[in-house]
Amino acid sequence: MNSAFIFDGLKQAFILIFQMDSEVLSIVKLSFFVSIAATVIAVIMGVPLGSIIAVKKFPGKKIVVALVNTGMGLPPVVVGLTFALLLSRNGPMGFLEWLYTPMGMILAQVAIATPIITGLSMAAIQAVEPDFFRQIQALGASMWQSIIVLISEVRLSILAAVIAGFGSVISEVGAVMMVGGNIKGQTRVLTTATVLETRMGNMEMAIALGLILLTMSFIVNMALTYIQQADA
Repeated sequence: MNSAFIFDGLKQAFILIFQMDSEVLSIVKLSFFVSIAATVIAVIMGVPLGSIIAVKKFPGKKIVVALVNTGMGLPPVVVGLTFALLLSRNGPMGFLEWLYTPMGMILAQVAIATPIITGLSMAAIQAVEPDFFRQIQALGASMWQSIIVLISEVRLSILAAVIAGFGSVISEVGAVMMVGGNIKGQTRVLTTATVLETRMGNMEMAIALGLILLTMSFIVNMALTYIQQADA
């Protein structure tokens, strides 16, 4: 009986997917936009930041590294609560009016992905022989030129950092639920919609959304992995 229930749910889920339900399409588009945008911003911020921390010597470096490592394991619900307070009407960022909007969700996901990409980029750069960096600078390269060369040397590890960052945001529930509000047609993404449909007992829709989430995650990660392995 249980097996029949699951099979029926899967059958109805595939029907929903192949019918290209308008609500499902809307959720998929928003999920893709929010997660990709957050990952791109996190990469733009995290890779240079991690590289600078890795190569520069400055007072309090160990504290900064500890903060980055702490951020890599930051609970998403804490991030969601923080940005819900910051973006609230009376919060310091309330003037942006981003609470319960896709922009607010992107902001929260950037806060989740950036420490991960920063930390993994930092570790990758630190794994390079220190003499290599000094040789680059001895040839007359500036700080940023030297960092670009180092990033090129560890590009496979940087791509792994990007994959990890994307994985952290595409599967995130707590922060986007708290900041986005899971509003139908406005801020509902695959993860929050799956939770909602499961709670409501709409297992067919929940299974469909879950399958789409897995497929979307696989396609993006497969593309990044292909680029990574092509350079290996």
